[in-house]
Parts: sequence; C-alpha cells; structure tokens
Amino acid sequence: MENFYLILVVVLFALAISDLIVGVSNDAVNFLNSAIGSKAAPKWVIFLMASLGVLIGATFSSGMMEVARKGIFHPEMFYFSEIMIIFMAVMITDVILLDLFNTFGMPTSTTVSIVFELLGAAVAVSVVKIKSAGDSVVLELAKYINSEKALAIITGILVSVIIAFTVGAIVQYITRLVFTFNFKRQMKYFGSIFGGLAITAITYFILIKGMKGSTYAGVELESGITIQEWLKAYSGQVLLYSFLFWVVFIQLLKWIFNINILKIVVLAGTFALAMAFAGNDLVNFIGVPLAGFNSFKEWVAAGATSPDSFTMEMLAGKVGTPTYMLLVAGLIMIITLIFSKKAKSVIATSIDLSRQNEGAERFGSSFIARFIVRRTTNFNKKLIRIMPAAVTNGIHSRFVPVEVKEEDAADAPAFDMIRASVNLVVASILIAIGTSLKLPLSTTYVTFMVAMGTSLSDRAWDRESAVYRISGVFAVIGGWFLTALIAFTVSGIVALTIALSGKFMIFVFIIVALFMVYRTHVMLKKRALLKSVEEEDTIEDEDALEEIISKSSKQLVKAIVLTNQIVQLGIESFLNEDRTGLKSADEACRSFSKKAKKNKEKVFSIVQKLTEGSVDSSHFYVQMMEHKREMAHAIHFMLNPMIAHIENNHKPFNAEQNEELTNLAILIDNFYNYVLHAVKEEKFDELDNLIEERDKIFETLRRMEKNQIKRIKNKMVNTRNSQLFFKIISELENLLLQTVNLVKSQRDFITQTRQSK
Repeated sequence: MENFYLILVVVLFALAISDLIVGVSNDAVNFLNSAIGSKAAPKWVIFLMASLGVLIGATFSSGMMEVARKGIFHPEMFYFSEIMIIFMAVMITDVILLDLFNTFGMPTSTTVSIVFELLGAAVAVSVVKIKSAGDSVVLELAKYINSEKALAIITGILVSVIIAFTVGAIVQYITRLVFTFNFKRQMKYFGSIFGGLAITAITYFILIKGMKGSTYAGVELESGITIQEWLKAYSGQVLLYSFLFWVVFIQLLKWIFNINILKIVVLAGTFALAMAFAGNDLVNFIGVPLAGFNSFKEWVAAGATSPDSFTMEMLAGKVGTPTYMLLVAGLIMIITLIFSKKAKSVIATSIDLSRQNEGAERFGSSFIARFIVRRTTNFNKKLIRIMPAAVTNGIHSRFVPVEVKEEDAADAPAFDMIRASVNLVVASILIAIGTSLKLPLSTTYVTFMVAMGTSLSDRAWDRESAVYRISGVFAVIGGWFLTALIAFTVSGIVALTIALSGKFMIFVFIIVALFMVYRTHVMLKKRALLKSVEEEDTIEDEDALEEIISKSSKQLVKAIVLTNQIVQLGIESFLNEDRTGLKSADEACRSFSKKAKKNKEKVFSIVQKLTEGSVDSSHFYVQMMEHKREMAHAIHFMLNPMIAHIENNHKPFNAEQNEELTNLAILIDNFYNYVLHAVKEEKFDELDNLIEERDKIFETLRRMEKNQIKRIKNKMVNTRNSQLFFKIISELENLLLQTVNLVKSQRDFITQTRQSK
C-alpha cells in the first residue's frame, strides 16, 4: 500500500511539472505584454528581467501554499486516502482543463481553475463521506468545506477584476493628464520623480507586504528580531530612503548615460510583475503536489497505518515549504519562459484590445457592448455641453496622440511606455497586496483588466473600435466564469468517480489526461503548420512592392484552386446526395470566406503603402479584395440551398438535370485550369480567350435555364426543384463574372505597381 501512494505522489509531481510548463506558457504573456507591446527593450533584456523576477518571486510563495492545504476545505475532516483522491482529481482535472481551453483557444486562469477544482473535488468526496455515514448533506457539508475562506477567495478574485480595471483607469488618466502623449519635455523635469515613485511603490508592496509569509520572513537578524518585524518597524524609513535613492540613481543614469527613464521603469515593472506572478501563481502548479507529499510523509512517519483511518490534522497547521523545491519550480518556469514558442509570442489578446493604433479587431460586436457605447457617448455629449469649453479643450489637448511617421508605422509600438509603466506598476502592486493577504488572485485577469482600464483612459477605445474592444473584454471575462464552472464540475465528477469506483480509476483518468495532452500536441502541430502555410501569402506593412505583388499572386492562385475544388465537390456531393461531402465543401467555403475577409481588413494599411509610389495602384488592389470576397459569397449562396435541400430529404434532381450539372462542372473545371495557367504565368494577354471561354459557359447556362423552363411547363419538376436549379445557375454565373474581374484587377494591379517602382 505504501508503494501505491508513493506512485501517486510521483504522479502528482509529474502532473505539476506539466502544469508548470503549460501554465507559464499561457501566463507569461501577462507580464511580458507591457514591455513587448511598448518595445521598451530588446527581447533578450525583457526575458532576462522576467526570469530574475520569476526566480526571486518563487521563494516568496511559501505562505501561499496554505491555500492548497486548508484554504478550501478542513483537512482534519478527511482521511489520508480521501485527501489523496482530492489532490489527484484536482491535478488530473487541471491538465485536462488547460488542454481543453488551449485546444479551443479560450481564455482561462490557472488561479481560478485550481481554486474551483479544489472546491469541486472536496465537495464530491465530502458528499460521498456524508452519504456513507447516513447523514444529511445539507446539514453536514459546512463541516467539511471551509466556506468562509473559500467565499473570501472567490470574492477576492471577483473584486480584483473590478478594482484592477478601476485603479488602472484612474492612475492612467492622472498620469496622462500630467505627462500627455508628448511626454519628452515633462520627463526631462519630472521623469526621475515619476520613476522614483513607481519603483518605490513596487519596493514597498513586494518587499514589505510580500515578505509576509515568505521563506525569508522568519529569518532572524543579529538584533534578534526577524526580517519581517524589522521591515514593519522601519517601513517609513525604508520608503523614504528608497524613494531618495531611486530618484538620485535614475537621474544620474539620465545625465551620465542619457538612458530613457521610462525604460528603467518598464523593465523594473516587468521584473516586479514576474516576481508577483511567481509568488502568487506558483501555488497553482505545485501547491497541491506539495500538500500531497507532506501528507504522505506524515502517514509514513505514523507507521503507514490504514490510509482509510489516518486523519489529516497536520495539514491544518503550519507546514513549511523547502526553499529548494520553490527554486526548482522557479527554474522550470524560467526554462519554459525562455524556450517555449508560445511564451515568446507577442500576439496576445490584451495587446489587441489595448493597442492605440488602428487595425483588424479580434472580436465582433455584441448587444451589451453596443448599449454601453451608446449610453456612454450620449452621457459624454451631455457632459461636454455642461462643462466650460476651456476645461474640455484643455483636457482634450492632454490626450492627443503623437502622430507616427509613415516610415516608422510598421515598427511602431502598440502603446507608449507611459501606459506600459502604469500597467506594470499597478498590476504588480495589486497582485502583491493579494499575495500578502493570502488571496490567490487571478494574475491573468488582474493584468488584463489593468491593461483594459489604462487603454480606456488613453482613449484607445474610440468610436471606431469601442464596441469590439468591450465585446472582447466581456468575452474574456465570460471565459473566466466558464473556467470556474467547468473546473468545479469536472473535478467533482473525477473525484466522485474515483471515490465510488475504486482507486484504479485514478490510472484510467491519468491515461485519459495523457491521451488528451498528446492529441492536443498533434492538433497544435497541425494548426501551426497550417498557420505557417497561410502566413506565406499574408501581406505585412513592411513588405516591399515586389513582395506585395508576389504575395497577392499567391493569394489569387490559392483562391482559384480552392474555388474550383469547392464547386466540384459541392456539385458532385449534391448529385450523389452525399451530406458529408457537402458539409466538407461548406467548411472549405467558410475557410475561404474567412481568409478573404481577413485580407480585405488589411486593405487600409496596404493602400497606404501603395500610394507612396509615383503611380497609385491601390484602386486595383481594393478591387481584387472585393472580387475575391464576392467569389466567396457566390459559392456560399450556391451551397446553402443545396445543403438545405439534402438535409430536408427533398426529391433529388432528375437524370436530365444531373447530366446537365455534371457537364457544367467539367466546363467550369476546364475554365479554372485555364485561369490558373494565365495567373501563374502572368499571361494576361490571354485574357480575351479567358473571357471567350467564360461566355461559352454562359451560353450553356442559358440553355440550361431554357431546358428547366420546358421541364416546368411539362410539369416534370416542382417549385422547390426549380428554385434551387435557377439559384445554382445564377450564383455560378456571378462566380465566373467575379473570377474574370479578379484576374483583370490583378493584371492592372501588377502593371501599375511595377510602373510606380
């Protein structure tokens, strides 16, 4: 039996390592966003500061481990075997949950998931225990669950979202009023004071508040008092001397090396937030395995008695966490941070939702977002009418963004370093406060909501983007609530199944978790490959004209090939009444439409690039994007009624109609092969022959229409049959028209663009 539980402890730590890797890969962007988004320093410098913060922050996590041991349930009410079921259910669920959310690209929080997993598993095991004793679940459950602490944790997470947004917005508004977007002049005089205040605030909340409960808190000095007691007694002096030191130090760096003060603040903030992240979130990954390990040691020390009778009072007391374990966990986090491709990604939801410049919006519109924007706009109009014009004009002048030169637009940061500094300082302070209060705040959502608050104050959410940005915020918060619900439910089900079916189910669930991780790895690999293929023809702002021509030609070739494939598969599947084939054609059509829409959304930035030359070819590029989008629409409107016809089990076309459509498909296939040849070889002089081939197909379509009218007169077909037949002909005609127009626009675009060079 001892060996069995030893294996479980080993499995817990293996799952913890997996959790560390996945969790850091997901959450690293929280403390890297501001530095990377503002381009404050080279990436290697940013990663170095973050790594140091993670390593030091890991050693401040000891106090937070209490959440896993006694924060959610009363350990003295459970036996060793039951505690191990709870811990195994939590870690298995965490792996499955992170895997699930990563697969679907949904926002999640490791803090929220671990809290609700502990709650779900503890409730499930408690219910089984109470029912076995023949007692009432309603009356007895409160004895097992630490409802007061659990409620405080949940409330802390909820309140942190509101506080983070509000504090971020207020601090950024005041900061921007003082420094404006054109802050170089103000920084010359007040920069060292701003930097000194920012870093002193970080020093206070992380060193003084964060020290409480850490591994260093109880270290005694020569005078006999602990470090924590000394800091508490001399906190005023520490703050004063810290402020003076940083003001002088930063000013000297400015005078001697002409270093940008804001860069120092952003890098210090990155260090602080990484430290706060490690101090607060490390419990999410190793708190449960450490609690399991401590339980196992106590059980073995007691003589490895029956696990079903050994109670776990020891978890309710103070249990220290070895510093070497915290350091090992910190090193794993750093290695993941440096080598994980996912962690290095700078394309994050928070950057998209908080960027100052225009661009394609990641989220769509929603009713509640439209309502909020409409009400806020109306309120703002009324407020402007009431306030004196001098006041409103004065405030407005402080929020006018600095125009970016065209040559610098491609490399422009998503937001400036003033906002990056506020993001980092406010987020790290709030997380440090939560850590000192032993509340496992969601680092993901504190940093996210601070970034949203600062972007709101910076007027990054203007009337062109506000609806989409607010929809995005609600989508992220909705994903957070979904995380809590799924975590509680799945963890409860896993714990309940193990408690009722026997401990062998632990290994069944481990196999399931491993299978899901492997499946996700394969899926993500395929997705990455598909993404790299798609990015081959994605036109970037910094691309040269010849590169734009090359990529637009690749886009055109893919559009032609895909269009022909969808049409052929759609017609063939419809005639054979093949629902699966039609669904595949529809899926390919949706992918084509999505790609065409994405290309169309980048028109604005591409047009700016194309208008720089001596000849303006942007008009033809816009036409290309329009024709491609119309082609996608034509295919969609052809497939939709065909799918509905098959889904509703209507009568198939008769033999004569089948023959006509089959012959038509052959003609369209030949036409698109010809189009492909002309585009690939840039043989635009053959465009007249192409139009001639298209017109021949049009003649075939006219004959098919006449034949259908004859069939109607002879009562060979019904109304539904005729409507669908005419719809197919109409959309195919539109598709061929748009295809030739696309080739014409491509010809003119290439010709005019090369002339401008």
